[in-house]
Amino acid sequence: MPPTTTTEVVVLRSLRFAEADRILHLYTHDAGRVGAIAKGARKTRSRFGGRLEPLSHVELVLHQGRGELQTVTGASLVRPHSAIRDDPGRLAVGLIGAEAVLRLFPEQERNDRVFTALTRFLDLLDETDVGRARPELDPLGLAFQLKLLWLAGYLPHMGSCVECGAEGAIIGFSPRAGGAVCGDCARDALAVSADGLFGIDALLRRPLAEAGDAGLSERGAREALSVVAASYEFHGGFRLRTLSA
Repeated sequence: MPPTTTTEVVVLRSLRFAEADRILHLYTHDAGRVGAIAKGARKTRSRFGGRLEPLSHVELVLHQGRGELQTVTGASLVRPHSAIRDDPGRLAVGLIGAEAVLRLFPEQERNDRVFTALTRFLDLLDETDVGRARPELDPLGLAFQLKLLWLAGYLPHMGSCVECGAEGAIIGFSPRAGGAVCGDCARDALAVSADGLFGIDALLRRPLAEAGDAGLSERGAREALSVVAASYEFHGGFRLRTLSA
């Protein structure tokens, strides 16, 4: 008999399929990234109810058949995160974070640190006031993405020039080199101000819960976003659709 497992998951993406089913992109506690199908999930009287909405933290029973997709046979809510989905600003930040996990960690491989960071991010976002006109500049969302880059092995080096080691006159960020660079080494660098360097370093050093206290200026937030997006493109070869929407 094919194995059946019970595991906590976060729903990263939910897509309509056939007449009443849903295809789910999940990040699971036990096996990392997993694809699954929830049959009949879109029916009015579905046994899953609203438990499979994007960003929901759920305990699922998954059945592995012959195909690539596992089948959802049971679901119970751990944290619904309805406060995120009910607020457009929070939802935008949450979907950016979910897509970042989806793209940076595509392997079916357990990673406790990623799962813990993801659930912590969503728990904090439930209570966060996304006050900026551009949700993509929210400090919590930026901090989460920077920490995901760290967990993926792409930690931005910010303390000194990553090329020559100089500690002064840092003027930019090189995705190729993976960190801050001085004027002499800034051949392919993004321009980054002192505000941006300070903000990125503060977001990396602080716990997620303290992202809002990092003193991130508007300019610093824009430059942090540029560094994150450039790192995605150079190291992963992708751009987040949620950042270009």
